Amino acid sequence: MTVREADPRPRGDAGGAGHELRVLRSRWRTASIAAGWRFPSDWGVPEVDAVCMSAIRRGDMTGELAGLGRARAQAGAGLDETLTDLAALHAVLTTDVHDGLIATDPDAPPTRLVRAAALAWADASCGDLRSAEATDNLTNMTTQAYLRTRVGEVYRQAARMNMSATQTHALLVVTLDLSSVSGWPRLMAMVLVADALREVFDGGESIALLGPSVAAVLSERGQDFGDRALSAGWLITERLKVDPQLAPTGRPVLRLERLPATQEEARDLLQSIGRA
Repeated sequence: MTVREADPRPRGDAGGAGHELRVLRSRWRTASIAAGWRFPSDWGVPEVDAVCMSAIRRGDMTGELAGLGRARAQAGAGLDETLTDLAALHAVLTTDVHDGLIATDPDAPPTRLVRAAALAWADASCGDLRSAEATDNLTNMTTQAYLRTRVGEVYRQAARMNMSATQTHALLVVTLDLSSVSGWPRLMAMVLVADALREVFDGGESIALLGPSVAAVLSERGQDFGDRALSAGWLITERLKVDPQLAPTGRPVLRLERLPATQEEARDLLQSIGRA
């Protein structure tokens, strides 16, 4: 189901910086996708807007790029993809072309900017490996790391029962299209998704945030699973309608994912879902 994000306008700015931000953001996104960004729906994290505003004000972007590097790592983007995205921004800022595609040179960005983004990306990635949090602070959904642990438990339990996890459990995946949304509305969209899922799945299921715009529910395959999935989709749509900035964004996309044959394949599946 799809949701869109409203662009923030700085106070006291009827067009100026707010318009510049939207234009720069759009050009950067287009250049990044052309350079190889694989999942357009997860590109527009809030840290993108912070980088854009710093660029518009001609400030030192190292702090904002560090924040973006951390956000990319936490969303599952690789270092090469993160630095190519930075190169796309550099190409947009240094090329006086507003129509057509802009060529991206991965070696062009200044070293200090690359260093800021890369070190922050590495720090976030290593932090995830050292001690992953079990719960996302904003949405209160569990993290992908915790869901991987739960999936492992499901596979071990199924093996003890001489059954397949494919038979006992499934994933309900909820995806929002937040490609045109920025700032606080983007974050609130996932909070609303979390509240709706917890209301429907209140019997011990694991509800996790897998990506900036993707949530999933690990549930037993009962007779009412499909009905509850439909109820969740309806409730999410109704919750999004309450916010005028999210109401015109359309419907979220819900789909059922069968667990694969092995635990290793299930972990790969969670990673791919998080980048969808």
